[in-house]
Amino acid sequence: MTSTLELAGSRLADQPLAPVTATLRAMFGTSTEIPGLAPDLVVPDLAGWTPAARLTDVHLDTLLGNATRRWNAQPHAAAALAWKAYTYWLTLPAVLGWASARRVPLLTATDAVMHFDDPRPLVTLGVRPATTVAVLPGDPLALTGHPHVRVVADEDALLAEFRRAVYDEHLGPLLDAIHGQVRLGKRTLLGSLASGIAYGVLRSADALPGSSAESIDRLLGVLGVRDLIELYPGRHGKLDVRRKTCCLAFTLPKPKVCPGCCIK
Repeated sequence: MTSTLELAGSRLADQPLAPVTATLRAMFGTSTEIPGLAPDLVVPDLAGWTPAARLTDVHLDTLLGNATRRWNAQPHAAAALAWKAYTYWLTLPAVLGWASARRVPLLTATDAVMHFDDPRPLVTLGVRPATTVAVLPGDPLALTGHPHVRVVADEDALLAEFRRAVYDEHLGPLLDAIHGQVRLGKRTLLGSLASGIAYGVLRSADALPGSSAESIDRLLGVLGVRDLIELYPGRHGKLDVRRKTCCLAFTLPKPKVCPGCCIK
């Protein structure tokens, strides 16, 4: 069917996240040793893990404090960089599920879990075993009666589920919480969300079917952030991302100007 489905092999029918973990292996050479993500995404034993919903109250200070120390950053820059890192790793499984097989884990703030115990990433993210995966009627999972599979009518409905879970029930409340604590424009934060999704697709393009530009356009369109980046031909003729907002990394004590930064 597609290259990612072939990589996943016979596990497609009984493992809802098989296309996602197969694409992660294609990107990173592993799906079990990726700083920032739980091994193969699912956390079978939730001891020591916390629902991501707690980021909007008790753990927001932990996230922002860790970012301040990691980058020796001012509060607004620490918040921007924390959001950038968090949204990249949080959305990546859903983005890869959509782009590889139209199979989307619904990463709400209650089904995504996190911990701060690994010093390598800012935060480590995983999903609860009971996390729902949305699929199309033609997906092999649609006929299995799997208790954690939601069959939706078409691709527009699948994208609507992606937005509801990832943004309306997760990142939107987190964005409001950050905006309420730090003087930082929402457009700046949403620009990092847009670029993170685009980079997720482009960095896995060799493992994905179809047009990367089309996948990016549809994902950003449903989130209403299509206007915050543009794609352009980069090195070796491959697409790259040019941002229209800045993540503020240039304000660090050791300034960094990211590829595609709007301040160049």
